[in-house]
Amino acid sequence: MMSVNSEALGARADAHAEAHAAAEGGPVKRAYVQRMFSEIAPRYDLLNRVLSAGIDRSWRRDAVEALSWRERPGGAYLDLCAGTLDVSALLAAQPGFCGRVIGADFAEPMLRRGAGKDTTDRVTPVVADAVTLPLASGSCAGAIVAFGIRNVAGLDDALREVHRVLAPGARFVILEFSTPTLAPVRAAYLAYFRFILPLIGGAVSGHRTAYRYLPESVARFPERETLAARMTAAGFANVRWRALTFGIAALHWGVRA
Repeated sequence: MMSVNSEALGARADAHAEAHAAAEGGPVKRAYVQRMFSEIAPRYDLLNRVLSAGIDRSWRRDAVEALSWRERPGGAYLDLCAGTLDVSALLAAQPGFCGRVIGADFAEPMLRRGAGKDTTDRVTPVVADAVTLPLASGSCAGAIVAFGIRNVAGLDDALREVHRVLAPGARFVILEFSTPTLAPVRAAYLAYFRFILPLIGGAVSGHRTAYRYLPESVARFPERETLAARMTAAGFANVRWRALTFGIAALHWGVRA
């Protein structure tokens, strides 16, 4: 008879294997990511602040600024993979913004966790998958996604779907983790991501595989030049990118021609 310890080890190995498979993509990714984010929703915001030492807030501010929303302050803006609505609330609260923000995410517990962040009544949470958005073609004045596009099961499909819902001239901004190019920074970054982050994330969230999936998903996500090329292939014009904080994260943006 299998011992309890052996059963626990087997279950843990299976969970790690599932996280690894999800990071690689394929048919298990959508179900795993949806379940994982639903489960870690209660501690998600806390972990973002702790694991990034608060730098993620400045990155989000940079992303909102890159959206150039002032050109169309009364438009409808899509916050894709909106999570707990940090970006949605940040955009809605900008002085001069008089439009609305659609915060779309397929993990409903994440959206519920973000309830109350918007003090303007300009944010509408919507449970939706990034590859099948319930929005009319050309209906959005801009779109933004912060630390969510790598979790989509079907990156190119999602890029094309965002392109579809944008109005001509509207901008799409992607904020995502990246890999630093400077050797000392890259070495420290990879050590933190591979060893320290999973330990802290697992302990605080209570989800032992979620923060093992994170570094694997970042490692497998296209690097900056490749992502820019795929945005161009999806129909975006004038695609640009810039590194943030020594290349730990990067901003990409392009417009629907």
